[in-house]
Amino acid sequence: MNRDVVTMSNGNSQKQELPALAAPLNDQQLGQLQQTVSDLSSQQLAWVSGYFWGLAQAQPASASAPLVQAAAAVAAKPAGKLTIIFASQTGNAKGVAESLEQQAKSLGVEAQLFDASDYKGKQLAKETHVIFVASTNGEGEAPDNAIELHEFLQSKKAPKLNNLKYGVIGLGDSSYEFFCQTGKDFDAFLSKLGATSFIERVDCDVDYEASAQEWVAKALDVVQQDLASAPEADVVQLPVGQSANQASVYSKQNPYTATLLTSQKITGRDSGKDVRHIEIDLEESGLTYQPGDALGVWFENSADLAKAILERVGLSGVESVTVDDESLSIHSALISKFEITSANPQFVTQYAQLSGSKKLLKLVEDKDKLREYSGNTQIVDVLAEKKTQLSADELIGLLRKLTPRLYSIASSQSEVDEEVHLTVGLVEYDKGDEKRYGGASSFLAQRLEEGGEVKVFVENNNNFKLPENDSAPIIMIGPGTGIAPFRSFIQERDNRDASGKSWLFFGDRTFTQDFLYQVEWQKYLKSGVLDRLDVAFSRDQKEKVYVQQRILENAEQVWQWLQDGAYIYVCGDATRMAKDVHEALIQVVELQGNKTREQAEEWVNTLRKEKRYQRDVY
Repeated sequence: MNRDVVTMSNGNSQKQELPALAAPLNDQQLGQLQQTVSDLSSQQLAWVSGYFWGLAQAQPASASAPLVQAAAAVAAKPAGKLTIIFASQTGNAKGVAESLEQQAKSLGVEAQLFDASDYKGKQLAKETHVIFVASTNGEGEAPDNAIELHEFLQSKKAPKLNNLKYGVIGLGDSSYEFFCQTGKDFDAFLSKLGATSFIERVDCDVDYEASAQEWVAKALDVVQQDLASAPEADVVQLPVGQSANQASVYSKQNPYTATLLTSQKITGRDSGKDVRHIEIDLEESGLTYQPGDALGVWFENSADLAKAILERVGLSGVESVTVDDESLSIHSALISKFEITSANPQFVTQYAQLSGSKKLLKLVEDKDKLREYSGNTQIVDVLAEKKTQLSADELIGLLRKLTPRLYSIASSQSEVDEEVHLTVGLVEYDKGDEKRYGGASSFLAQRLEEGGEVKVFVENNNNFKLPENDSAPIIMIGPGTGIAPFRSFIQERDNRDASGKSWLFFGDRTFTQDFLYQVEWQKYLKSGVLDRLDVAFSRDQKEKVYVQQRILENAEQVWQWLQDGAYIYVCGDATRMAKDVHEALIQVVELQGNKTREQAEEWVNTLRKEKRYQRDVY
């Protein structure tokens, strides 16, 4: 959600100059040779040395010109190495890329890793082998760190890439319409520019680890053969998503077992929503985080829900299954190993075929209706469409592996020390006479008792960070639980005695029942840590009011803050709120900046490229 990119000059910390030894070369030839080979790595120099020795055996000793020409020809070719570029919003693509880099190096392949925001597109013309690891943001958009590179490859400035071989691995969620769109985009852009794919693109779903690992192994096999690198070293197999420098600390693959300190409802008794303030103890874990980061939470499913699903398919729950080489009962597997709450298009499609349900088979024919149905229906209710007997293996064959949920951290470590706070809205709705709940939110809000254990890890998000300059103004837009990271922002700025102005836009249903952290915001407003607070409570008046309307009402001041260098942050619902806020910002720029619609869109887009407009939406 530390992109510490180490850039090496082909493995050399200093350029090596050839010693001025007595040689059958004049000064001009020697200078040309020195310039030609100065950028080569030690591995490449060794190869060139052997190549030159071979030429010497076939040429008279006086034939120095062909020698220099051969050196120039070698240097003219792109350097033989693997370049890995990650386009990552929440960290998954970055983790896969880091693992890929380490595995490449363990095979003796010279590899270099780049954050997409740090990579210059023109450099692709000098590469031989490139792998893009790309996640997709929002509705088919490139992650924030890849916007500029994504645009460059579509522009007239993009170079011809006839000598480039490439591979693309996309990460996404097939429940969304634009599944792995950024990976598909990069694949199409590179192909159009003349590059050759050395391996077919793979589009990985939310449970991406196995398919990503398989693809990485195949890709590295091809690259290793192409580059004919150094002698094969001992291969270090790392889980996909875990890099070598992460292997010894707590991570997604190796979470920390923490303790729940507090689970406090912070909405009123008459609120239509149950929002919890969660406090988790990280004592002695060594885990650190920054404002804007997320906490990954591994959760257990409801035992009652697992039982209901088993009853739907005619299983007792004691049937044995094997998951990741572990033998356990199907009931236990449903609780701890698989996603059993929200459905997805693949599950619905496969169950339609197994059950023969006419309703589901008709749904499968319409992708839009299938996606809508899947997104609004839980697995237990899909199974109820037509009762069908399944074996234990058939059932788990339909399910995705359990994945952790990421929650925006609602605290600054400088304020709470060895704790981490979350703001969690319980997902719940009625289905006939029964209640349906979200898997992770109900675990944190209902099933996990204070003092209970929960497995967690920190997911860094360098795409959502406070400005380094404490004097820079910030505008924060976070309705509902989107308020979480801004609580961490304000705590951090308070502890750093930041001089920059702060403006918060918050919205929810009602003032009396849903004003999350009201007392804290009023305290920060009174102390001057928060300069402005504008709220929008949609149901407190006849006409509904939302945060985007408050932005437009204050358009002149918003524009002035932006002119003064303000950073703007948006957190919360991606489907409607983030789109509406984005549109409001464009209107502010268009009207207050006296620009055309196209100019305003470009101006806002430039803010994103400069990291002055950052979003954490879901």
